[in-house]
Amino acid sequence: MRVNRAWLGLIVLVLPTFLVAIDMTALLLALPQLAADLGATNVQQLWISDSYGFMVAGFVITMGTFGDRIGRRRLLMIGGAAFAVLSVVAAFAIWATCQFTGGALGPVLAGFLLQHFWWGSVFLVAVPAMALLLLAGPALLPEFRSDQAGRLDLASVGLSLAAVLLMVYGIKQLTVESVPVVPAVALVVGVALGFLFVRRQLRLETPLLDLRLLRNRPFTAVLVGLTFAGIAMAGTGLLVTQYLQSVLGFSPLASAVLFAPMGLGVAVGTMAAPALSRRMKQTTVIAGGLVGSALGSLLLVGVDGAHALPLVMIGITVLALGTGPLFALGTGLVVGSVPPERAGSAASMSETGNYLGGSLGLALLGVVAAVVYRSRMDGTSDSLAGAVAASRNLPAGQGAELLHTAREAFTAGLHVTGVVAAVLFAGLAVLILTMRPATRTTPAALPDYEVTRP
Repeated sequence: MRVNRAWLGLIVLVLPTFLVAIDMTALLLALPQLAADLGATNVQQLWISDSYGFMVAGFVITMGTFGDRIGRRRLLMIGGAAFAVLSVVAAFAIWATCQFTGGALGPVLAGFLLQHFWWGSVFLVAVPAMALLLLAGPALLPEFRSDQAGRLDLASVGLSLAAVLLMVYGIKQLTVESVPVVPAVALVVGVALGFLFVRRQLRLETPLLDLRLLRNRPFTAVLVGLTFAGIAMAGTGLLVTQYLQSVLGFSPLASAVLFAPMGLGVAVGTMAAPALSRRMKQTTVIAGGLVGSALGSLLLVGVDGAHALPLVMIGITVLALGTGPLFALGTGLVVGSVPPERAGSAASMSETGNYLGGSLGLALLGVVAAVVYRSRMDGTSDSLAGAVAASRNLPAGQGAELLHTAREAFTAGLHVTGVVAAVLFAGLAVLILTMRPATRTTPAALPDYEVTRP
């Protein structure tokens, strides 16, 4: 009975992670319709896509510390209740103005919902899952509260969020502002706040983000790998989902089915990684996978014309398959390269790297693609969704010409994104291969800590 309860508790525990992944994937698929309904520019679309991930990345470590203080199960229950309530609020906030279809259970089901239901469904689907969590969590999940939990440093929380958001805002707006004074100031202020955040973490006895762990080379290498792989994957996912719908003209449901190999590729790569790691070094498995991801990214550079769809399908599948070993083995390497007393901090930094990388990918590679698109359109159109909407109000010949030009410009942005992703994956492969083996660091190697063993 105890074993069954543990497994049931695990099922309940993974619900929030499952829903977060679903929501972020569904949002990418819904973005073309969302942008058309709201008249969102390229930069506004990027904010819609990545603001969620930035907030999650900004609060993962904060909530880890907070959970140690008030109890991890209690914090999970509070968060689950808030998620359910806010999902209802979000679903009915703007339904009359921007009613369109939503998505819920992964790319395929998200496409089905986008085909048949309004966009609020993407939030409402989370409510039953959170209700199950709230009902079953107290009975199945043990509570844990650390007796040595550090004080939650609210100043660090504010500095980290402000620094990231201001820098991202500055980078995005610099691409569209004719007089870029405000974005430049925001970027400078963000960098300054980031510097203050780093200084504060290095001085605090119990920092919000334990930056001293970065002195460990294997830890840093894998953390960089997780972050930049997230950047490459999110950026290509953003462009591919829009390409399938707005350039190739597939419906949301068909696009969801065509995009599904990206998620399946990660799953297959993740499951294959442990078996491969028994036959060769983990770093070799990870680096080999990243080389494959680079090759998959390069396939996107050839996407055009009649052979566009096969190259897209093969490209995203190979790209995703190659990242599986990194995601499967990376967290273990991160945790295994630090003292046991710092394993919790290391794991939280790994999770933050994943979320931050995904959000930065949507922001940075999205900006790169937007710059390419605007340059190809000579400033006549700010986004493909805008061009599609404008073409409907033009005579047939002019509308068709505008659509053709806009789709070519967007495709050029996809090509550039593929090159950038390939460079990132290749660089990460070299980084992983050149790092030292991830051996657990002894406390003596970290003189800044006072380690107390149980």
